[in-house]
Amino acid sequence: MHGFDQTFRPVRRREGYLPLEDMGLIGDGTTAALVGLDGSIEWMCLPRFDADPLFCGLLDHARGGHFTLAPEDLVEARQRYEPDTGVLITELRSSTGLVRVTDALALRSGADLTDDTPADRCELVRSAVVLAGSVRLQAELEPRGGAQAQALFSGLEVRPSRQPRLRLHLRSNYPLTGLHNTYDLQQGERLDLVLSWGRFHRHHRFDTEATLQGTAEAWRRWMKHFDYTGPEEPLVRRAAITLKLCDDWVNGSLVAAPTSSLPAPIGGIRNWDYRYTWIRDAAFAVFALRRIGFRGEADAFLGWVLDAFEYRGRPRIMYDVRGGLVPEEIKDGGLEGYRRCAPVRWGNGAANQRQHDVYGEILDCADQWLLSGGEIQPALWASLAGLADTAEQAWRQPDQGIWEVRSNARVFTYSAGLCHVALDRAAQIGQRLGLPRGAARWRASADQLRQLVLEQSWDEGAQSLSAHLDGGGTLDASLLALPLRHVVPAGHPRMVATVKAIAERLSAGDGLLYRYSHEETSDGLPGDEGAFVLCSFWLVDNLAAQGRLEEAEELYASLCARASPLGLMSEQIHPSTGEFMGNFPQAFSHIGIIASGVNLARARAGAS
Repeated sequence: MHGFDQTFRPVRRREGYLPLEDMGLIGDGTTAALVGLDGSIEWMCLPRFDADPLFCGLLDHARGGHFTLAPEDLVEARQRYEPDTGVLITELRSSTGLVRVTDALALRSGADLTDDTPADRCELVRSAVVLAGSVRLQAELEPRGGAQAQALFSGLEVRPSRQPRLRLHLRSNYPLTGLHNTYDLQQGERLDLVLSWGRFHRHHRFDTEATLQGTAEAWRRWMKHFDYTGPEEPLVRRAAITLKLCDDWVNGSLVAAPTSSLPAPIGGIRNWDYRYTWIRDAAFAVFALRRIGFRGEADAFLGWVLDAFEYRGRPRIMYDVRGGLVPEEIKDGGLEGYRRCAPVRWGNGAANQRQHDVYGEILDCADQWLLSGGEIQPALWASLAGLADTAEQAWRQPDQGIWEVRSNARVFTYSAGLCHVALDRAAQIGQRLGLPRGAARWRASADQLRQLVLEQSWDEGAQSLSAHLDGGGTLDASLLALPLRHVVPAGHPRMVATVKAIAERLSAGDGLLYRYSHEETSDGLPGDEGAFVLCSFWLVDNLAAQGRLEEAEELYASLCARASPLGLMSEQIHPSTGEFMGNFPQAFSHIGIIASGVNLARARAGAS
């Protein structure tokens, strides 16, 4: 069981950078920030998730900018969340004393986080209390590119050089002489800092204790909807909060991760911008959140997917948080990259790729939308029906697949499987609504496509389904998702054999899996990568569905033990060192924690 390690540990940096495991996430439904074990905030984008970063020391420790609140002569530290909240506590020990820093992106007092209205106050609150001894506390605010500051009202007006239209206001209960301040504090004394943007609260009562308390209470009210009894319950609770921190609460969208360009692996160039909403991520999030009591978030995601599709008139694999187009991918030569792993990228070139699984994702979302009480108007149904018609033929055309390879397109088995999902769900919707147009044909095509997947992708020599419909024995861990999407039964002999082959041939050791073998598959990029966390959770689900419950539970426990001391997960894990790799925290990985936990709990209940 994951233990949320709260022991003090030395603060360590490599090439000037903290390990990803030593960072905590805070957020307010509009943006998010990463708080380091050393009291630094080296990642925060304003005014929203996919805006330019105000602080991005995460991608260049010397030039990226930071907001640090920490004692001189820092020796060791530890972090924890206030239970059932997004409020983070960091305790930092120096040679002379101990200080506790509480960080939050503040929420409105009385905010209802289940409602699709803004809950943020446009405030970052940092509150430090000396618990023992005395400390010399350094408070440094350094946006990327520098900033100009001048005294204004009860604090400082800050104008970032790179974002001159972003007006910031910094307040404190101690005098501010500039953006770099030092305070000598004794036991019991408190330093409060509030950074505001947008609508300032500079004339309001300065009461950080009340703001932090109101923020924590809002989180706890939301967590009263949590409904889960199963393995690793504390980690599943934290995973739910982490997904909520990756959620745009007003729009209903979900960013794949709140960061950009964290490399997988170190030394490679697989550095992508994940601050956007992938249709497939939203679909998997819906599955997970609905099953642990958060129907409101699930319905919001479903509605957002359908709105984005209807507004744009054609399916896209990803959108920005407001449902707009993702910016073109560019490289930022002004930043050296995390641990000197260039390039840093903004935007995402995969947004224009052809990925046929999107048809299945959208129609599956529409099906769930109806099941949850939503309505589908005739104009939307006409578009969805057209999407099913397209899927009926599209699976024959090469695409880039679920992993968004940048090599030549192929006919991927997973993409064909999700075209089956599109046809199957369209037939279900048509029958449920009494809209017979095409329903019988879609049902017949869906059944034929399932059988085709089982036959054409099967490789007799390898004794497994293959990544591509032309067979060839190439394995891909995305095949593990076929039973989860009800394309192929988990107990089908060919699926059982495929699970066995993936567990053996794509093993990275100790239950970790690679997405595919770079020796067998060219994805158009040099180098290899780490083990992909979600794939191992898919293996858990398959083992449980096949009745191998003890194996599944053992694997699930080992995966959960790899979470950070705060209960967070990255996209990938280095197989040898256990280090986190890729963008962090990764929504997909936390979806896996939730979904597999639910599946195991249900399987255990059925077996007892």
